[in-house]
Amino acid sequence: MAPRPELRQAALAALCLTDPQQKVAAAQILYAQSATLLVADHLGSEMKALSYAPTFPGRPARPELIHPAQVPRRSPASVAGRAALVHAICHIEFNAINLALDAVWRFDGMPRAFYLDWLRVALEEASHFSLLRAHLQSLEHNGQHWDYGDFPGHDNLWAMCEKTADDVTARMALVPRTLEARGLDATPLIQAKLRQVGAPDALRAVDILDIILRDEVGHVAIGNHWYRWLCAQGGLEPVAHYRLLTERYAAPRLHPPFNDAARKRAGFTDEELAALLL
Repeated sequence: MAPRPELRQAALAALCLTDPQQKVAAAQILYAQSATLLVADHLGSEMKALSYAPTFPGRPARPELIHPAQVPRRSPASVAGRAALVHAICHIEFNAINLALDAVWRFDGMPRAFYLDWLRVALEEASHFSLLRAHLQSLEHNGQHWDYGDFPGHDNLWAMCEKTADDVTARMALVPRTLEARGLDATPLIQAKLRQVGAPDALRAVDILDIILRDEVGHVAIGNHWYRWLCAQGGLEPVAHYRLLTERYAAPRLHPPFNDAARKRAGFTDEELAALLL
């Protein structure tokens, strides 16, 4: 009898794929099979060695990755500007697929529910990427069309992923509930600008962002849940330890306005929301 596939190794294989559509399909297949897959408590050193390969994580040759300050800012008043905006969000969602798959394979000894939670996040991020890419491809101006990779992007999300590779508590604190939670604050502001434009493609982007915002509340909630679970396991006070981690890993300081309603739905406490203003 052939051995049953192992979920964490399969997540690593999906993470290493460079073609975006293949990665999306792999996340979908993996989630569909997740109930039948074994989950290893520990992955061998030969598997972890893959994360040091120069091609890790798997991603296409484009977009060009540049410093965040060098990424051009364009007004959504033009079709090209809206294409650049949609591309920027599309790039975030592609990175978010990688972030979720990395959480699945990287961290040993977590409950099975942890791996299934992050596999569901990978599936939903793959859906977001596909929606945004299809919308980007539908945009046209003077015969010009766009696709993922046609604008430069930055690598801030993955950089924090690398920083927290050896500390699952720091990963939960600083990726989902810090960097990804910024999307809860930023999305309504982006939607307001697009509504002001009023063009059909701008309003379609607003609708897609509604879906993303709804799902991202759940993703941040997963980060909050596992961060608190890990703090409880380690006898750590969550608010004080979060402050320590932001300093240790030089996490970016967050600035208002904050989407308090979405953050509360994602599980942030009043104490944590107040601490954002300090």
